[in-house]
Amino acid sequence: MRTIFLFLDGVGLGKTDPDVNPMFRARLPHWRSLLGGKLPHLGLRRISADHAAAIPLNATLGVEGLPQSGTGQATLFTGVNASKMMGRHFGPYPATTLHPLIEASNIFRQYKSAGKSVCFANAFPKQFFDYASSGKRRLSVTTLSCRFADVPLLDSESLSRDESVSADITRARWPELGYPDLPIITPREAGKHLWNITARHSFTLFEYWLTDYAGHGRDMATAVETLERFDGMLGGLLEDFDPKECTLILTSDHGNIEDLSTKSHTRNPVPCILAGRKHRELSFVLKTLVHVTPALLDSL
Repeated sequence: MRTIFLFLDGVGLGKTDPDVNPMFRARLPHWRSLLGGKLPHLGLRRISADHAAAIPLNATLGVEGLPQSGTGQATLFTGVNASKMMGRHFGPYPATTLHPLIEASNIFRQYKSAGKSVCFANAFPKQFFDYASSGKRRLSVTTLSCRFADVPLLDSESLSRDESVSADITRARWPELGYPDLPIITPREAGKHLWNITARHSFTLFEYWLTDYAGHGRDMATAVETLERFDGMLGGLLEDFDPKECTLILTSDHGNIEDLSTKSHTRNPVPCILAGRKHRELSFVLKTLVHVTPALLDSL
């Protein structure tokens, strides 16, 4: 039994207007196929398909202001309302006051405590390891969680063996980072690699932050390409996906890319796509970002 968590930063439920929402301008055949040909939006927040479901998750967490990545991701990956703890939304990185929470309750640590094998599938270049070893503390919730839970961060060597996945999916950015020999691959190939990685672990997380970046950039062509690249990877992953043995969850921390009329985040709910084993049971208990980690652990 394995759980695959695809985390898309900055993706909310928006309008069906393709002039502002790239979700409805992009070609997303694999996402649509998973949900019976539909995409969730503000007017269709819940979708039920044969082996999958889409539900909305509240990302505001009962706190005024615009949701931010630091508190949103801390909540998502611990099951504790970090925004309520701080009395405000905070980001993009988690405040140091949240580090004890992330250390004690992050999803990697909790899975490992249950005797399960875990993996953060993203590959990092040398520049990141140099930055992290310098003692600087501006790290994301996911990388902090790995540090606190003794989960190794994967590097260029693992990427060259197809045992990790680039944050940009295709590896197109790696030559400019000093890795000219790393071949560029298709999104489908990246999805196949990710599927093979999940076969060795009970819980695998892949993080795609470029969706939030594209939302802030407000360029429709870039946003569409960013979404289509992810959809291609999803298609490669789903080719071998076994709904009887695997649970797939795809969700976000806050809205952004779904409304390019604004440069800021949104207070929209975020989509949560569930597929495979126990997807229907999970769709009934997930209401906000707080519920995700506890529900996944309960499903063990």
